[in-house]
Amino acid sequence: MDNQKFSVLIAGGGSTYTPGIVMTLLEHLDKFPLRQLKFYDNDGERQKKIADACAILVHERAPEIRFLATTDPEKAFTDVDFVMAQIRVGKYAMRSLDEKIPLKHGVVGQETTGPGGIAYGLRSIPGVIGLVDYMEKYSPNAWMLNYSNPAAIVAEATRRFRPKSQIINICDMPIAIMDRMAKIVGLSGRNDLVFRYYGLNHFGWWTDVRDKSGKDLMPQLKQYVAKNGYWLGDKEPGKEKSWISTYKKAADVYALDPTTLPNTYLKYYLYPNYVVEHADRNYTRTDEVEAGREKTVFTECARVVKNKTASDVLFQASNHATYIVDLCTAIAYDTKQRLLAIIPNEGAISNIDPEAMVEVPCLFGANGPERLAMGPAATFQKGLITEQNCVEKLVVDAFEEKSYTKLWEAMSLCKIVPDATVAHEILDDLIVANKDFWPELS
Repeated sequence: MDNQKFSVLIAGGGSTYTPGIVMTLLEHLDKFPLRQLKFYDNDGERQKKIADACAILVHERAPEIRFLATTDPEKAFTDVDFVMAQIRVGKYAMRSLDEKIPLKHGVVGQETTGPGGIAYGLRSIPGVIGLVDYMEKYSPNAWMLNYSNPAAIVAEATRRFRPKSQIINICDMPIAIMDRMAKIVGLSGRNDLVFRYYGLNHFGWWTDVRDKSGKDLMPQLKQYVAKNGYWLGDKEPGKEKSWISTYKKAADVYALDPTTLPNTYLKYYLYPNYVVEHADRNYTRTDEVEAGREKTVFTECARVVKNKTASDVLFQASNHATYIVDLCTAIAYDTKQRLLAIIPNEGAISNIDPEAMVEVPCLFGANGPERLAMGPAATFQKGLITEQNCVEKLVVDAFEEKSYTKLWEAMSLCKIVPDATVAHEILDDLIVANKDFWPELS
């Protein structure tokens, strides 16, 4: 790609994250100029509430950008350079069941890990594959940056079913943690860090973090995380209760291996009893989101539309959207920037299955990601990665073969689930809940 202006499609235009992405795109037009911005969603009513406000925002701040929101795949996917995919199949109603059904059985209820993540994964696979097919049909040279959850299962499915597609599976959780790391050591942001990281999505470890001069920041970070986790305390007032707990719990996760720094999601695998004991089975993360971000975003969109101006809009650019812009810029201008992605291992972690979809640093350019070698995983990490990778492969096997047994095996193998009997009970409840989304299993 040369120095052109780009056409971007946000697939999942009705997401509450969409306004933050739009704000980020508008703030970075100097390095990633746009000629067109589109929204696509299969829920036109939900998308319209977001799109009407964003149309005002784009018109006021960058009137040269053509804006379109549609539920028509052909209109959406025709003439685009980048697709930013953030769909949630089943919406929050199904997310709530993903969380509450496992908790009913005394098991962690979380949208991307354990039984809830498996349930969500089976719903997400056909949705994301459908987006890939639309892109290849209408804009075959485009790139898709997919951060639809659960990214690990979706990545395994796209590797298997669409191996030649220009889809890059990404996650913003390590990005958010690295922004915290930067604040801990007094730097401005994650792009000031040079890092080594390996694992699976929501299942990884930093083995080295330095500043751009080469100074080793690991000792300072370890000292902080051992005491505080990744919680920044008074520097982030108003943070949701569930995230405060997650960031603080990183201290206990770190204690298991003080040679590395962990991803926060490891708490669900390593301390599942703690998570269940501190969970409210009647008010989970979904309820928190609906009462918080969901309500706030839609209220603000309605205010902008009513006032017919976004001059005083409260939306802000988001960290995860900044990461997406970095990825687009690196591909568009062949910058070879070092960024994380979920890609086939192929030796990046030398003692892990070559076909595992691992999360490692890559150099991004015009041809996409070039994985960097992270060496062998330590014994502790190798054991955890191998087990979890097999869970993810079994889920995709179950989807492909419509196999009850494979899905039961996946849930039984998952470290979060205590035994096969409990896995069986949860699975049967999830089958009933997902009858409109899952393939019929036999």
